[in-house]
Amino acid sequence: MIRLLFVGDIMGSAGRKAVAGALEVLVDRERVDLVVANIENAAGGFGITATVLEELERFPIDVWTTGNHVWDKKEGVPLLDAHPTLLRPANYPEGNPGRGWCVESTAGGVEVAVVNLQGQALMQPIDNPFRKADEVLAEIARAHPGLKVILVDMHAEATSEKQAMGWYLDGRVSAVLGTHTHVPTADERILPKGTAFQTDVGMTGPYESIIGMKPEKVLERFLLNTPRPFEPAKRDLQLRGALIEVDEATGRAAAITRVKIEVA
Repeated sequence: MIRLLFVGDIMGSAGRKAVAGALEVLVDRERVDLVVANIENAAGGFGITATVLEELERFPIDVWTTGNHVWDKKEGVPLLDAHPTLLRPANYPEGNPGRGWCVESTAGGVEVAVVNLQGQALMQPIDNPFRKADEVLAEIARAHPGLKVILVDMHAEATSEKQAMGWYLDGRVSAVLGTHTHVPTADERILPKGTAFQTDVGMTGPYESIIGMKPEKVLERFLLNTPRPFEPAKRDLQLRGALIEVDEATGRAAAITRVKIEVA
């Protein structure tokens, strides 16, 4: 049995501070074999930069996933080709930089595939994530015959679309974990054919906020119906995510546990 930790969307400097304050202790305490973290909001809440990625490389994170905000900082886009374990959603059209999946090995030699997908509902036009999932799983099977453990980051707005992906991939992957909306859901479970699922693992960052941003800035936009700049919040830091136990011989999940750590 191996243990995988997925860290929910790291939000700005506050999210990076939460990682610094909690991740290493968590990995040691829970005997985690491989860590995946979503970092599409890691630089000021929107996108990534080389400086931010360099900071995050100091922590025990094996694979980075992202989402629609990965393109927000132009200086971060070249990083997608430069770092094999920095993923962008696989269902962006051909010709974009980067890759949508990778394979990393645990210290014990177990190969783990990580797949990044993005939803279509209430988001910008993008290729069908369900069809792309079929293509990616076939690619993984050809490139890594015998690989059993597969974790999917389903980065999407609609809860129904994230749940649909869980059911669509049930029995074919070890875990489908939702990201993007920054609000943790209480529906973690093992689906009938052995796939661990949670609609959204939540945000790693400041919870005295509206999805990571200072409330007063967001309220201005709702009240006045005109654009206002958002500002990342700083208080009530929490690391959120999911811990999954997987049978490496079958790829079936045995357990999934919500992670919540408050950081002083």
